[in-house]
Amino acid sequence: MSTAVALSAEQAVWKPKVNPWTIGVVVSLAAFMEVLDTSIANVALPYIAGNLGASNDESTWVLTTYLVANAIVLPMSGFLVGWLGRKRFFMTCIVFFTLSSFLCGIAPSLGLLLLFRVMQGTFGGGLQPMVQAILTDTFPPEKRGMAFALYGITMVCAPAIGPTLGGWITDNYSWRWIFYINVPVGILATLLVYQLLEDPPYLSRLKTSIARFDYIGFTLLVLGVSALQITLDKGQEDDWFGSRFITTLIVIAAVSLVSLVAWEWFHKEPLVDVQLFKIFNFASCNLMFFALGVALLGGTVLIPLFLQTLMGYTAEIAGLVLSGSAVLLLLLIPLVGRLTSRFQSRHLIAFGWITMALGMFISCKQIDTLISFRAASWLRIVQYLPVGFLMVPITASGYVGISKEKTNAAAGLMNFTRNIGMSVGTSAVTTLITRRSQYHQSVLAEHTRSGRFDAAVAGLANRLTHAGLNMHLAHEQALGRMYVMLGAQAQALSYVDVYWLFTVMCLLMFCLSFLLEKNTPGEGEVGPVH
Repeated sequence: MSTAVALSAEQAVWKPKVNPWTIGVVVSLAAFMEVLDTSIANVALPYIAGNLGASNDESTWVLTTYLVANAIVLPMSGFLVGWLGRKRFFMTCIVFFTLSSFLCGIAPSLGLLLLFRVMQGTFGGGLQPMVQAILTDTFPPEKRGMAFALYGITMVCAPAIGPTLGGWITDNYSWRWIFYINVPVGILATLLVYQLLEDPPYLSRLKTSIARFDYIGFTLLVLGVSALQITLDKGQEDDWFGSRFITTLIVIAAVSLVSLVAWEWFHKEPLVDVQLFKIFNFASCNLMFFALGVALLGGTVLIPLFLQTLMGYTAEIAGLVLSGSAVLLLLLIPLVGRLTSRFQSRHLIAFGWITMALGMFISCKQIDTLISFRAASWLRIVQYLPVGFLMVPITASGYVGISKEKTNAAAGLMNFTRNIGMSVGTSAVTTLITRRSQYHQSVLAEHTRSGRFDAAVAGLANRLTHAGLNMHLAHEQALGRMYVMLGAQAQALSYVDVYWLFTVMCLLMFCLSFLLEKNTPGEGEVGPVH
């Protein structure tokens, strides 16, 4: 009893020796480096394939291997902190992420590059949740909103500049430099973390013995997450259940992940603390992070895909459509951080979801093959700006009811669900566009039997005849052009369907936000601890 009282008192008065904002900037630098690496390699894949003598399909494994390794580490980061200590684990991740980045840069073959990308993803997976957990312990509850806003800026800024920076480096230097640039940043981050960071007292009580390592849980986690991530990345390319390989992976993922939850639920020292999902706030915020990941990356894929495939935009100009919203979001996130100290998180979350639903609904009405660059930019802004009212408050709300000892495990699981949501969003968007385009094309084809369609073809053929073509060739070209127009309209309608789906999802999350537990803004009490 006296030990517990002493521990509580020690935790209550503990404060970092260094200014919390200095710590926040340093650890966010490490997170920025890792998040940047998830998107910077995308544009370099053709160069990597050409340089290493690989096909374009083989080069996509450079992305897949990183995402698989990254996803495996995220949910088990709480256990690893208990085993190594948070500072030691965080520094280990930075050091080996930096080393593996250098090895990726010097890789002489695709096989070795994939091996080093697995290393990079493994150690990079521990950075994001640790930054979140460090900010939670370093800042008092009334200041966590602004701290999470700092972290949110890195999460928004890195993916926005990653493809542009990667393209510029690849065009002007070499694809190898997209990995080399991590080296000086990693060395600086390691030195600063070593000097400034310290573990809170409660972490010294969480040491876990290597003899109690959950080997069964680890095996199920690796099998389930690997199969799931590869399925999401390669499913559309291989026609999902039309491929025996993808079908097998889906079965492995389902069996392994269900078995993992059942095993870890009753395990005394679980590798993944699935019992955290008994806390309603935590489970709800994880569901919201999953939905946010779907909308965040799915929406980011939609507009450039629409502009490039249907409007003929180059990748650079399509990227400029996204840049305005990213800049505005960078300005908004610090404001939302301040608002979390004045308003309940659930109210900010509700506002974010309803405004995102409105943005998606407007997109349903405005997206078409005649949209201008300016209109597309404004559509992206109304879709993306509400993210500022979601990322920070959901993070803050997810810790309501979580004890300090569970902070690291909670951070890992929240980052895991968001990343899986982003993978699901990308796969869902590409699959829905393909399938719904086929459906709408079949429906529109029914109308080609009408007299109005025949009249339109005849009118176009007549104009082509006046342009100098003979009657037969003019009729064939008229039919061909009408078919192209029909296909473009079918694709445009498929984008409308996806935006309708996003609208419904956002409305469901809006309703869920009112069920979240109340917190007390601006005070140290953030809800009951379970």
